[in-house]
Amino acid sequence: MNENTTQFRIEKDSMGELKVPANALYGAQTQRAVNNFPISGLTMPREFIRALGLIKESAANVNQSLGHMSKETADAIVLAAQKVQSGEVDKHFPIDVFQTGSGTSSNMNCNEVISHLANVHPNDDVNMGQSSNDVIPTAIAVSSVLTIREKLLPALESVENVCRDKAKELDGIVKTGRTHLMDAMPVTFTQELNTWADLIYRNHQRISAATKRLSYLPQGGTAVGTGINADPHFGVKFAAQLSAKTSSSFHSMDNKFEGIGSQDCVVELSGQLKTLASTMMKIANDLRWMNSGPLAGIGEIALPSLQPGSSIMPGKVNPVIPEAMAMVCAQVMGNDTTITVAGATGNFQLNVMLPVIALNILQSIEIMANAVTVLADSAIKDFVVNKENVADSVNKNPILVTALNSIIGYDLGAKIAKAAYKEGRAVIDVALEYTDLSKEELEKQLDPLKLTLGGISK
Repeated sequence: MNENTTQFRIEKDSMGELKVPANALYGAQTQRAVNNFPISGLTMPREFIRALGLIKESAANVNQSLGHMSKETADAIVLAAQKVQSGEVDKHFPIDVFQTGSGTSSNMNCNEVISHLANVHPNDDVNMGQSSNDVIPTAIAVSSVLTIREKLLPALESVENVCRDKAKELDGIVKTGRTHLMDAMPVTFTQELNTWADLIYRNHQRISAATKRLSYLPQGGTAVGTGINADPHFGVKFAAQLSAKTSSSFHSMDNKFEGIGSQDCVVELSGQLKTLASTMMKIANDLRWMNSGPLAGIGEIALPSLQPGSSIMPGKVNPVIPEAMAMVCAQVMGNDTTITVAGATGNFQLNVMLPVIALNILQSIEIMANAVTVLADSAIKDFVVNKENVADSVNKNPILVTALNSIIGYDLGAKIAKAAYKEGRAVIDVALEYTDLSKEELEKQLDPLKLTLGGISK
């Protein structure tokens, strides 16, 4: 037996014969795509492959219920599709992300794998009532919705709760507020942490709303949106079948041309992920600034020490978790640019950048979910406030004189602030010299905790 016989087998498709690895579950169309696109080495994400399996299982069940497929064939497809969902056959999905813009290669890859497992026809049976043009947009939507529901939203709820718990833990501790990175009026750690929590909560709301719109699927529109070769009831029954399978709420689009020719709902979702990235970058950088030092920086807090920070400077420890969070945010922002450009490439009845949209939206969801969880558990939850540093900076803050504006006026307040800063003295001591207010009155008006409550001095 020669080497070619042992390593390869011959598969046929409409274009002729082709060598395929002997142990591959896929066929000729997948192999042609492998040969045609040796570009990045990046293959379609696991969650996307899972969604393809869910689509094929749901389609088979619907086709059987509508009388278009025998129960025996449907059951065989369902069993094989569940192996696709579980990841058991992931190694048989070798096609590069940078492939045909419709994702036809990936759809046929799935059809061929299930065909070999179930001993049915890849097009006539596995792909019955479907086209790559509705399967791939549906797979993008389903994989995104499920990954958000299962990973990102729970992660956002977790980090929000960690921020609120930390806010309660630090109740009553006053710190110097900062605007333009310069000293401003005092705030409490509780106010700061609850602000982070509220920012995250608003992101949760925005992402949830976008996810609901993405839950309307074009499956059943087939090639261009008209539904040619699909039962008229296929789309609605498919959405119901998929909803029951995933315990999620999916719906059939009224206008399936929209979901095939456009990816606006994914572009919207990506925009919300970019907004979340903006929020998390802000929080990560706040933590880095607050932790800066320990001697020459702000030094308000000490983040947990997780690893050596330098290969040359012994004892140096860096804010590695916020740094990782910031890099994830940068990646998500870049992914959004790719998705926006790709989403704009909906030429007539089909978007032709679907695989790269799938790659980027799923990566953004995945890394953001992971990063916010790490930030919550390894940075926010256990940072320690340097209370002496915080109290010292508050007491020496010349901006405290702002609280006296309604009593002594802006101009005199400015003189006191400048003198306090120039002489390195506490505002209260300078104010005793520049005003006729008693020490008791000044202590009352300049109480840092009282100043965090706002209002007008009386």
